[in-house]
Amino acid sequence: MAFPEQDWKKAKKLCRLNEEDIRIAKQMGLNPKSLIKNIPSKDQLWKEPVKDWLWSMWEDRQEKARKKQAKKEADSKE
Repeated sequence: MAFPEQDWKKAKKLCRLNEEDIRIAKQMGLNPKSLIKNIPSKDQLWKEPVKDWLWSMWEDRQEKARKKQAKKEADSKE
């Protein structure tokens, strides 16, 4: 499902993201509404800012993909 560019611009502004952050969010299949709803309120000190949350999720997915690829290569060598 494609979201209007206007929604992405709103999320970019409210979440204080840059173009790279938006590209990563789109690549992971997130939508602008999920980014906006994850903005921490003043009561939620435990919650990361959206940019940090997005990048930590991206890094976790990249690490998981690397491990999967390494296992696949190891299995094919045997």
